[in-house]
Amino acid sequence: MNLLLSLEKLRIIKNLVDLLSVWLTVYPPSPLSLSISLFSPQVISYCWVILNLNPSVSVSCSEFLDCVRFLDCGRGGLVRFECSNPSDFRIEANGVVYAARSLQRSTISVSPLLIKASDTVTQQQWVTQVSRLINFKQVAISKLFPSRNMDSQVKRMKRDWVIPPINVPENSRGPFPQELVRIRSDHDKNRSLRYSVTGPGADQPPTGIFIIDPISGELSVNKPLDREHISNFHLRAHAVDLNGNQVENPIDIVINVIDMNDNRPEFTNQIWNGTVPEGSKPGTFVMTVTSVDKDDPKTANGMLRYKILSQTPESPTSNMFTINNKTGGIITVAAGLDREKVPQYTLIIQATDMEGNPMYGLSNTATAVIRVTDINDNPPEFTAETFFGEVPENRVNVIVANLTVTDKDQPNTPAWNAVYKITGGDPTGRFSVPTDPITNEGLVTVVKPIDYEFSRTYVLTVEARNEATLARGIHSPRQSTATVSITVIDVNESPYFEPNPKLIKLEEGMMPESTLTTFTAQDPDRFMQQSIRYTKLSDPANWLSIDPNTGRITTIAILDRESPFVKNSLYNATFLASDSGVPPASGTGTLQIYLLDINDNAPKVFPQEAEICEKPEPNAINITALDGDLNPNAGPFAFELAHRPSDVRRNWTITRISGDYAQVSLKIGFLESGIYEIPIIITDSGNLPMSNTSYLRIKVCQCDINGDCTDQQHIMAAGLGTGAIISILLCIIILLILVLMFVVWMKRRDKERQAKQLLIDPEDDVRDNILKYDEEGGGEEDQDYDLSQLQQPDTMEPDAIKPVGIRRLDERPLHPEPQYPMRSAAPHPGDIGDFINEGLKAADNDPTAPPYDSLLVFDYEGSGSTAGSLSSLNSSSSGGDQDYDYLNDWGPRFRKLADMYGGSDD
Repeated sequence: MNLLLSLEKLRIIKNLVDLLSVWLTVYPPSPLSLSISLFSPQVISYCWVILNLNPSVSVSCSEFLDCVRFLDCGRGGLVRFECSNPSDFRIEANGVVYAARSLQRSTISVSPLLIKASDTVTQQQWVTQVSRLINFKQVAISKLFPSRNMDSQVKRMKRDWVIPPINVPENSRGPFPQELVRIRSDHDKNRSLRYSVTGPGADQPPTGIFIIDPISGELSVNKPLDREHISNFHLRAHAVDLNGNQVENPIDIVINVIDMNDNRPEFTNQIWNGTVPEGSKPGTFVMTVTSVDKDDPKTANGMLRYKILSQTPESPTSNMFTINNKTGGIITVAAGLDREKVPQYTLIIQATDMEGNPMYGLSNTATAVIRVTDINDNPPEFTAETFFGEVPENRVNVIVANLTVTDKDQPNTPAWNAVYKITGGDPTGRFSVPTDPITNEGLVTVVKPIDYEFSRTYVLTVEARNEATLARGIHSPRQSTATVSITVIDVNESPYFEPNPKLIKLEEGMMPESTLTTFTAQDPDRFMQQSIRYTKLSDPANWLSIDPNTGRITTIAILDRESPFVKNSLYNATFLASDSGVPPASGTGTLQIYLLDINDNAPKVFPQEAEICEKPEPNAINITALDGDLNPNAGPFAFELAHRPSDVRRNWTITRISGDYAQVSLKIGFLESGIYEIPIIITDSGNLPMSNTSYLRIKVCQCDINGDCTDQQHIMAAGLGTGAIISILLCIIILLILVLMFVVWMKRRDKERQAKQLLIDPEDDVRDNILKYDEEGGGEEDQDYDLSQLQQPDTMEPDAIKPVGIRRLDERPLHPEPQYPMRSAAPHPGDIGDFINEGLKAADNDPTAPPYDSLLVFDYEGSGSTAGSLSSLNSSSSGGDQDYDYLNDWGPRFRKLADMYGGSDD
């Protein structure tokens, strides 16, 4: 079956040529066009517009067609041909294809032979293909349509049907349906056939785009196509008989949607931000802007070109930047970028397709904002040539002056931040100039004390720089250096002692009123006429005094090196010096007295107590001596026993071990247990030796085989353990608490009983009853009297408030009595005797007083009593004949009792 192109096709092609003529008025043709002879070179030749239609077509010429013709459409360009299989075929400059070697049918490649034409001027290319070889003399394009004017002697070979790709422009306006191609099979001469197509766009989504006439085989498009949605369609054509039997193999139909320029370029960002350092040289890259076009990028419809439409501001020139029209890269083309003058540029960028053709291309715009970044091209400059300040002397961390600068660079950047440096006028480093991080000012600060007496003024030279180094070619101007004049203010300074502390060496034992030294202070205020007075501030032992005017120090007590206020032979005293300034200032000084030792302390035995066994072995005690003095006034020491009492040397002996140690031991074979005080005479080695008799208290006890005393163990065995003792103490405490509670309860019962007695009716009062009074008389013989008689008159209670039912035998009756003058009240006599005499006179003159032979009670107790002493204990007069020595065997707790009662009268 062959694909046949009917005569109606010629009419359609003729109409297409007319349509193309109209198309050429809108889109100019490319320099070259492809003219294809469909049946023979004499049938028709036409120009195929390459600008918008892909010329990749496959046509079938006559087997005797010996050339592939490319005709110029009036543009006159040179064409160069190339063959895809140069080893088998070659093509001449006129388009004739020849075999390059002897070929056999079996060796010929079945792949299509591609012929490419290139315009040597515009570099445009066109490609066509030869799909089948006819003979070995010339190349024939694969037969798509049956030949009608062939030599009858040439045998035509049977071939499968092949349809070249069909190109359909997108966005076609119709009318629809629009015929694309008509297919026929060779078998339709003998029987009726039915044609159909399958695939996306036909019977698969999107359906209904392509339709075919089942009888005529005419394939048509039913609606406009959109290349940006689907760029090509792959269909399959089928031919069956009326019974549905397949009469031909299905054939592939490829429909390419030809791109039209129906999409504008779109920038990926509407606003583009870029930066460029100020002072950049021409050619410095700034940024890249990009845009996209949905049209085919392989055609001019999707080929974009960029350009700058405007620049704002136009300073220093209107063309500070340029853009690469293909890549969108923006670079500088002029010098003079200055952030301090123009900190930002705004560019309007245009992208145009059709390779930037302003007449036929579609355009779009975006904004590029280019910020000029700062570099350190402006050094800081002082606002004044000289700055002034003043500071009191001896003050530190004080701001003297504020240095202000100006800098045209961007604030709060390293190119703007100032750094100050003192370059002259401060050799001792007494000033520094830190930077205020907010105001960028230089703060002249005193870091070391300034002495007015040394220098009254300072003139500093300060230089200002930036944190960032200056740009190349920029130099610091004269305004980057300034002078700072500082005046020092004199203040009253404290006197100071020199040296401090002051050390002197003296022998201890110096008598009072002795002059030690003169400790004076100096006043640093040389330009002030002031006097200094001295006082004692600290004298722990109260040994010293100082003259307030001269500073002469004398003693008021004996200096003792062994005093607890002396540490390592040093005694420290502090004195205060005050000047007469306004306000007054003062300073302190320390006097250190190093006391040299003299032999003024006698040695003492050490230790003072020891234990020894009754039997001689092992019965040795090592002793040494303590001496408050230092060598050579201390050891070596001499030890000996005193001559009295006589039994000391009889019972004991002392042996010298070394210059500082001796050994005391029993001289006899046995000594009764007890405590003995051994007098020992110790002599030191001073220039004038000092001796002292000290007592060594020795406890003689019974010892075990190891030489340890056993008396304490006996006592512990006879006594109780610690836990038992604690339990006993707790029981005693609980018992005492119970007794105390019982006593309190008894007192409470007595008070309740007394309260009940107060409620007894006076008629039931019986004079013979014993009444209990909570009052004491003047002595043991007086039991029945009224204590209120000795009370002071101003504190006496009237008889009316006395409790009913309690009356004395000598009291006045309760019936009304005549009123008499009251006794005069002696207001608090200074002597008790005067008070008693006044009481006697008042009693004698009182007609209501009891009889003269009755007892009178006073608030005064005499000095004596007829009763004997309640004490019946007399340790010195009772039991003296009894032997209490057995108490010594009961342990140390009873030994004291034995010494009190069992000892001799001595």
